Amino acid sequence: MKSRISRRPAATGSDAATDRALAEALAGKRVLIAYGLVGELLAAMHRLGVDYMPTQAAWLRRDIGAEVSVVRLATAAAVADNAQRIAEVLCQDTRPAVVIAHSKGGLETLTALMNRRAAGRCAAFIAIQSPFLGSPVADFLVAAAALHATVKGSLRLLRAGSGAGLHDLTTPVRQAWMERHREAIAGLLENIPMVCCATAVSKSTIGPDRRYAALARWIERQGFGPNDGMVPVSSALLPGARHLVLGGGHRGTVSKGRGRDPVGLLRRLLALALLEADAAPR
Repeated sequence: MKSRISRRPAATGSDAATDRALAEALAGKRVLIAYGLVGELLAAMHRLGVDYMPTQAAWLRRDIGAEVSVVRLATAAAVADNAQRIAEVLCQDTRPAVVIAHSKGGLETLTALMNRRAAGRCAAFIAIQSPFLGSPVADFLVAAAALHATVKGSLRLLRAGSGAGLHDLTTPVRQAWMERHREAIAGLLENIPMVCCATAVSKSTIGPDRRYAALARWIERQGFGPNDGMVPVSSALLPGARHLVLGGGHRGTVSKGRGRDPVGLLRRLLALALLEADAAPR
């Protein structure tokens, strides 16, 4: 299947018109949000000025009239454990759901969709900066035994889960999983609109995303190409899904800041998944 990559805004007219169309498309559906690693901790720090996806959720509720809920996960737990929870949430309501996942949450959602009943309840899947083929940062942390033990211990102390999920993010583990499930994923892509968004830090990156510049350069030196400081672009794009590739760091798509427009981006991604999916050949 040939992937479709877009670097331009979706041609859906004004924001207001797009919002009206999205409201109609989401009528009778649920929106589920799956956080990335330590996302629940970042979200809990909202009152301290840390922004992690509340702006997008508020826009969906206020302007689109969507029913939005966050799937409660211990985000550092094993991918399989969190996938089971996502599958349960998908299956517990007969209404179809649009799943919006960031980073590790995308891997867990894709795993959850291996459950046929859960897949049948998924109306669309949007994966934002998800390392489907793994992250070299995870490779480094797991390879350094002492550092790995420290990170896992810290995650447990923060009540973010067992820390087993870090091993699940490594490139050997992810590439093997993707190969084992290649045919099943192709089948899902034939039946569920899927959109993947990747970002890359560059010399022109501005604002808080510049904090990822050193990591991004390191990842490029390892031979992984353009990346957001955590996830290579090549790792975040599922073959056969619709793709959007932008500039920015790993949190640039899900939080406010200079050079960022999380609501505008989510509007584009939802439009690609819900308003344009039928118009584009698969």
